[in-house]
Amino acid sequence: MRRQLRPALLAVVIFTLICGLAYPLAVTAIAQLGWSGRADGQLVERDGTVIGSELIGQQFTSPEYFQVRPSAAGDGYDATASSGSNFGPSNEEYLDLVAERVVAYRVANGLGDGALVPVDAVTASGSGLDPHISVRNARLQAPRVAAARGVDVAEVMAAVDEHTTDRPLAVLGDPGVNVLLVNLALDDMIGE
Repeated sequence: MRRQLRPALLAVVIFTLICGLAYPLAVTAIAQLGWSGRADGQLVERDGTVIGSELIGQQFTSPEYFQVRPSAAGDGYDATASSGSNFGPSNEEYLDLVAERVVAYRVANGLGDGALVPVDAVTASGSGLDPHISVRNARLQAPRVAAARGVDVAEVMAAVDEHTTDRPLAVLGDPGVNVLLVNLALDDMIGE
């Protein structure tokens, strides 16, 4: 038994050092050398203070800001409770919640009762922390944002266009608008 135990323990120690220590340190070092901003979470700073991340959504509630999609993470955009709702499309509670969100979205953005609402405006993402909204969602919110800021809607639309990202790898998903970045751009352009 000792003959078998010694090589097994040695293998555990060696693979723990390689896979649990050397490999993570090497990958971290390469990431920090080549892509330090991305490796650190693409943090956004203002006046030396971190105010968010380009990769994690955060909630905006004032009418002069674009609104993110709903979150199922904790009490809303709680990064420590990242998850989806796990409700299926036939769940009555979920359907009622989506219907309430549709009405609230239409009211908040001054849309008529028959106006189509983008799905990302009323459903949470799988992580519950999605920082992007669809271009259609942003365009529907633009008149409200412009009115609340007292500026022409064309200025807001220009900021949306400037902060629209292409499809990843040119084939995956849809173009999106990073809510934090477009809101900060509007603050910089128009003033808070």
